[in-house]
Amino acid sequence: MTKPPLTLYLAAPRGFCAGVDRAIKIVEMAIQKWGAPVFVRHEIVHNKFVVDRLKDQGAVFVEDLSDCPDDRPVIFSAHGVPKSVPEAAQARQMIFVDATCPLVSKVHIEAERHSEAGLQIIMIGHDGHPETIGTMGQLPIGEVLLVETVGDVALVDVRDPDKLAFVTQTTLSIDDTKDIVAALQARFPAIQGPHKEDICYATTNRQEAVKAMAPQIDALLVVGAPNSSNSRRLVEVGARNGCAYAQLVQRATDIDWRALDGISSIGITAGASAPEILVDEVIAALRDRFDVTVTEVETAKENIEFKVPRVLREPA
Repeated sequence: MTKPPLTLYLAAPRGFCAGVDRAIKIVEMAIQKWGAPVFVRHEIVHNKFVVDRLKDQGAVFVEDLSDCPDDRPVIFSAHGVPKSVPEAAQARQMIFVDATCPLVSKVHIEAERHSEAGLQIIMIGHDGHPETIGTMGQLPIGEVLLVETVGDVALVDVRDPDKLAFVTQTTLSIDDTKDIVAALQARFPAIQGPHKEDICYATTNRQEAVKAMAPQIDALLVVGAPNSSNSRRLVEVGARNGCAYAQLVQRATDIDWRALDGISSIGITAGASAPEILVDEVIAALRDRFDVTVTEVETAKENIEFKVPRVLREPA
């Protein structure tokens, strides 16, 4: 039977960012250096495929430092941790490696710098997300206030409206964040912002690629995990920019084929913690059902690389 034709628009860049690549290397190198098991506080990145592969190599994932023995190394996830976590590890004389993405660490440093200048911080982020918890945990309770929406800005109770600064989670929607920042600046004209955009280059680039192809496609598939903030934002960006159907899929087996019935064009991208092997799997599943022609939509080139911590580059 003849397969129906399908134009597949493949977003570039997509998938792993430098911070995710570094975090995974940190776990792998720690296992090589110290042997298994190596403990990881929280999923190193939000992707089940990646986490399961590292489990097979000897990583043990836990949610709390109290779940780790004193005599085994522990790694802190790419999302960052409150300052109290490395302090507790140090008190227990544990070997620990911080895999926090350097761009998240930049936000931590900004928050501390503003606080030292006497400013209270407003963080734009998602309540309960590990990155938000980590950033707010850099300072004492009450020094960082969280807003998630434009509506929250009107309700936030600050200490002094003339002594404020804002920071943001690195994986937010660019457009939503602009609206929240505008609301903050309208209510608090003296509020200070970051010297350089907090939303990371990878989040920005992946959203821009989706915006570029959205008007050309009948449907969008985002390869990523449901607990991945940047992956979920890509679905939202696609829908907001004219995609009639946008779905988040972890694997090809998650594709809702009935929703794709009758389409002639589809876009594919992947969140920053999704490996390319899963994108290839989705493309192969589409080729099984369609006569696929691939067109790449490239909006940026990425060549950023972050070094792993020195302790992993030194001999055991």
